[in-house]
Amino acid sequence: MSTKGGVQYSNIAEIKGPLVIVDGVENAAFDELVEIETNDGEKRLGKVLEVGNGKAIVQVFEGTTGLSVSGTNAKFVGKVMEMPVSEQVLGRVFDGLGRPKDGLPDPVAESFLDINGAPMNPEQREYPKDFIQTGVSVIDGMLTLVRGQKLPIFSGSGMSHNILAAQIARQASVVGTNDEFAVVFAAIGVQYSEAEYFRRSLEESGALKRSVLFLNLADDPAIERIITPRVALTVAEYLAYDLGMHVLVILTDMTNYAEALREISAAREEVPGRKGYPGYLYTDLSTIYERAGRLRGKNGSVTQMPILSMPSDDITHPIPDLTGYITEGQIVLGRDLFRQGVYPPVNILMSLSRIMKDGIGEGRTRADHQEVSNQNYDAYSRSQEVRALAGIVGKAGLTEVDLNYMNFGDEFENKFLTQAIDENRTIEETLALQWSTISNLPKNELTKVKDKFIEQYYKE
Repeated sequence: MSTKGGVQYSNIAEIKGPLVIVDGVENAAFDELVEIETNDGEKRLGKVLEVGNGKAIVQVFEGTTGLSVSGTNAKFVGKVMEMPVSEQVLGRVFDGLGRPKDGLPDPVAESFLDINGAPMNPEQREYPKDFIQTGVSVIDGMLTLVRGQKLPIFSGSGMSHNILAAQIARQASVVGTNDEFAVVFAAIGVQYSEAEYFRRSLEESGALKRSVLFLNLADDPAIERIITPRVALTVAEYLAYDLGMHVLVILTDMTNYAEALREISAAREEVPGRKGYPGYLYTDLSTIYERAGRLRGKNGSVTQMPILSMPSDDITHPIPDLTGYITEGQIVLGRDLFRQGVYPPVNILMSLSRIMKDGIGEGRTRADHQEVSNQNYDAYSRSQEVRALAGIVGKAGLTEVDLNYMNFGDEFENKFLTQAIDENRTIEETLALQWSTISNLPKNELTKVKDKFIEQYYKE
């Protein structure tokens, strides 16, 4: 990132948390890039958060540890933070600020793009309607991912969300085309072992050559986390709209992002909102999530799968709560299924994909897809009620139909939901499994499916 030119100030008024307050500043602009230089020549990057009355509040990405009020200079560069982009970013590993982390030189830049992105003209947006095959039955069959969609994974700490995300990253494809997905993976405050798992998983499957990794690890400065998703999405937009690629963006873990936002908000002494998060958390999250979609006349697309670990598995926590309002559905992982050893442990009764109906059906997947999916939802919901009833009255007190539903529930979890972490099922295999599970029920219970489909696919 070049920082030639600019105005230098040495009047540092105060250092507070991750913020440096500079006095006597003229003509600084919001979001402007600032280079902080210490006595011994060390340089750190920052950006202007607030400006007025001759003062500028600067957020330092690498943190303020070791800085002193005297002898520290702040150089205002006169431009916003930009990411150098070109096709050479594919196959590379960067840190949370977009600097190479793989020992190779900087990629040669075709252009420099503002990391905050250019707003999409809503009138130019194309409606998402192309089915993405992830090879994961529960997603393809019941929570279908559509090209240009944003579909988050809500998980709890210690569950298998990263394994699921890595599997989707390796396997995602648009059926009926030879288009391969480029994967942009942004790790936000994750453990080294998690980031390494992703890198290794993509490398071993050969998917790394069409991937870009941005790694902000748990021991990296928290403030850097604010930048990581924005840098990653800037690269994704370039690959999609300039190079015409289909891009899958995985952001993990958005909870760490929101924690960093809360840290800055507290340092600025802003009035806290729910659970201490800033009142603008919704607006801030939307500036990230809304950078997904398709543009009319452009071949490429950006599909987002943000991952967030819900603190104490609480789906009403502000982060999952607000995310659910902005995104088009959610995949919720269930602690009970996880304890039973089911992978992926998706709780389908709490999950949904809001634009699934537009990406499936005749010509995309198969004409019976929506109906067989609805029937599985209905039957699984009923099987949970029967299990609860069996806990009270015992199996002996259940009717024959109740027992059918109980068998359905077991087979649904053990055969349809459960699959290996390297198993890539086609949509035909997934639909066949859905028919196989509901064939545990008598035909007269299948009220959501047309008779012609029952005749064609029901397994006696």
